[in-house]
Amino acid sequence: MLALVLASNGAKIAVAACASRRDKGPSAAMARTSPLGSAIRRRLASETGRIDKQAPFQIALAYPSPYNAGMSSLGYLQIYKAIQSEPGMACERAFLPDEEHAKEKPLTYEGLRPLGDFPVIALSVAYELELAGVVRLLDGAGIPALREERDRRQPFIIAGGPLTFSNPLPLAPFVDAILMGEADTLVLDVLRVLREAPSREDALDALAQMAHVFVPARHPAGGWLPTVAQCDDALLPAWAPIRTPEAELSSMFLVETERGCSRGCAYCVMRRSTNGGMRIVPKERILGLIPADATRVGLVGAAVSDHPKIVEIVRTLAERGCEVGLSSLRPDRLTDDFVGALKLGGYRTLTTAMDGTSERVRESLERRARVRHLERAAELARKHGMARLKLYLMVGVPGETDADIDECVGFVTALSKVNPVALGIAPFCPKRNTPLSDAAFAGIDVVEARLERLRKGLRGRAEIRATSARWAWVEAVLAKGGEAEGRAVLEAARAGGNFRAWQRAFAKLVPEPPRKRSLPLATATAAPPRA
Repeated sequence: MLALVLASNGAKIAVAACASRRDKGPSAAMARTSPLGSAIRRRLASETGRIDKQAPFQIALAYPSPYNAGMSSLGYLQIYKAIQSEPGMACERAFLPDEEHAKEKPLTYEGLRPLGDFPVIALSVAYELELAGVVRLLDGAGIPALREERDRRQPFIIAGGPLTFSNPLPLAPFVDAILMGEADTLVLDVLRVLREAPSREDALDALAQMAHVFVPARHPAGGWLPTVAQCDDALLPAWAPIRTPEAELSSMFLVETERGCSRGCAYCVMRRSTNGGMRIVPKERILGLIPADATRVGLVGAAVSDHPKIVEIVRTLAERGCEVGLSSLRPDRLTDDFVGALKLGGYRTLTTAMDGTSERVRESLERRARVRHLERAAELARKHGMARLKLYLMVGVPGETDADIDECVGFVTALSKVNPVALGIAPFCPKRNTPLSDAAFAGIDVVEARLERLRKGLRGRAEIRATSARWAWVEAVLAKGGEAEGRAVLEAARAGGNFRAWQRAFAKLVPEPPRKRSLPLATATAAPPRA
């Protein structure tokens, strides 16, 4: 998924304004010797594949999470590569400072410059909880977070990314324009407009006329949103030019095997109805992009295991001596040959999706995975010497009961007798633009009770790691919210960002206390239509 938030004074006069502020910031020498500057220089020294470039129009490409997360984002790195390939443009990367550097001003990596120096700031926003990172990044940079508080002397902020496929509205208070959908080439079109616009108002007017661009100041609040952009398939796949041992996906070369999905899971934004479904990248193109010196390769996509040549791709890489990772494995696609290739490629844990707690719940979610597929996964994990079978599933799905939880306990117990099992559990969070968009969040009490029932039933039989029910509630409010919920992000982030701060920020927007079963929302704006 490609993610992007752009920020720019995009106008020619804004470039001059940013340049005039440059002398007022910390000197480059001071930045180099600061704790954050020292950490940046150490990280740069460990990178492979960086594209160093100078150009008249310079952009800060920022990510609202720390370096290790941003450098594992294929979308972020694809946008970096696109900008560095465009004549007359160049970008410098920036990230939300790590906790140990949280009190320092964010700096770009290539030039150790403050974000306010740039006429354009480009950010990548992946999901709802990163909205707080947007606020913290802008506050830390001394840039007004709210759109209406910025003037022509401030960066002109544009947003995009995976969030735009479901609900970008909570992002609107912080940005001047939002790029909807796949931004591979759309970002360059937008940056060209910003580079040439004679004023901030002219830039807003021009962007408001572009397809797939939402300009909150020019478009009515609520209701209408532009369609999502679709990248030309001839430009696929996305691939990451930079590798670093300090990324979450340490020293891994990331490449896209397909874009979109051919399946119809009821809870998922990336369904077969999104941008024409699954678009497959030929095996030869994928393998041809992987550097000869790559020792770790990450195959990325919404449905990687559905690629018709995936077993051949994995086996070829494994025979080259590469460790291979896949972003998604469907249990109904697992075969003896496939799991054998994964084992050859360094897999020690076989990870796949169980999704629902029972067969009935999985059917309600339109999942193809059945009991027989999961049983087969356990058998294959044992046959190929996997240390464990890891299953991801959701609790709190609409219609779920304690009987479904009990079925899950019995089934996982049986699987654990075949091969050690670990569960990764997340509370169901309804998203806009899905068949379950009108469903309610189950409630903190309900989710916690279901998790406790699973823990007790599976004690000693399966390792369980679960996402917090409290933070799932925060995500659920934002996922179905609008600009009012976005403004609440500002309040919560500035109040420390703990759960109590979010409760207070949402108090006037969510009429029921968060521990109730359902979550009626005050905002009911339309979801973005499909291209």
